[in-house]
Amino acid sequence: MAFLRDLDDPRFAARLAAALAPTDVLVISFALLLSFVSWAVVPAIGTATGLIVANLLACGLVVTLAVAAGGSGSVLLRAAHAWYPVPLVFLAFKEMHLLVGPLHGGRAYDDLLIAADRWLFGVDPTVWLARFTHPLLTEVLQAAYTSFYFLFLLLGVELYRRNTPEDFRIFMFTCVYGFFLSYLGYFLLPAVGPRFTLHDITALDRELPGVLLTPWLRWFVNVGGSVPTGAPNDVAMAVAQRDAFPSGHTMMTLVLMVVARSARARVAPVLYVIGSMLIVATVYQRYHYVVDLLAGLLFMILCVTTVRPWYRALRRRFPAP
Repeated sequence: MAFLRDLDDPRFAARLAAALAPTDVLVISFALLLSFVSWAVVPAIGTATGLIVANLLACGLVVTLAVAAGGSGSVLLRAAHAWYPVPLVFLAFKEMHLLVGPLHGGRAYDDLLIAADRWLFGVDPTVWLARFTHPLLTEVLQAAYTSFYFLFLLLGVELYRRNTPEDFRIFMFTCVYGFFLSYLGYFLLPAVGPRFTLHDITALDRELPGVLLTPWLRWFVNVGGSVPTGAPNDVAMAVAQRDAFPSGHTMMTLVLMVVARSARARVAPVLYVIGSMLIVATVYQRYHYVVDLLAGLLFMILCVTTVRPWYRALRRRFPAP
């Protein structure tokens, strides 16, 4: 009841703005955007109402957590407020799976990306690379590719433990901003990648074998991309996430390197080495066309050149610690 009384208080909006941080505003704004898109495609998907409700609940959770953390000295609450974007960004990625397909009538635009690669290189790069494969190289590159999300935690934990909280705030805002930019790319040009179109995903372990962990690591990646285990190639391609363009792995790995260098992070050399292998793996492991990587580079440049102005503008309006 006290909360309802606060709604009538003219100072409520000011107190709420003081509790929210720029990352909170970014997460809420994207959730509202997804809610609008869900409403727009209601005739196409029966889960639209549920998605809208889930997004609004997520917004309420963000506001509640921000207010609770700001008015408390609890280390646990502050940590929850600092790190909650990690699961929410992944959940937004999964929501994209339900929206991108209906927006384009189920079409994937891989034919355009294949044509672009052939125009640039005269060959299909994933097919051409097949002559250089080796089980040990496959194992190392698959491990590097799978380490994608762990690299963010590696840098994030270092920055969170520093005595300069603003470094962590900028890091988290940049990561959320970058991921959301890449999601917008999926809206524009959905594609599934060459492992389905130029190759047969059911033959991947046979044609591109690793040493020991490669099949399990691929399974882990496939689960994240909604690829059903053991399904025929055409069935798997029909339900797989349309997330090939731009290459989010390339874009966000480069963003991570830029942030690590700017923050003078101790883990930067590790990120450079593993990140470089990860980017090579995107094509070697047949997840992406090379044009996806080029688009990822352009999206990275867009991200790092616009994120600071956006952050400063929001920070002036939403100064929460």
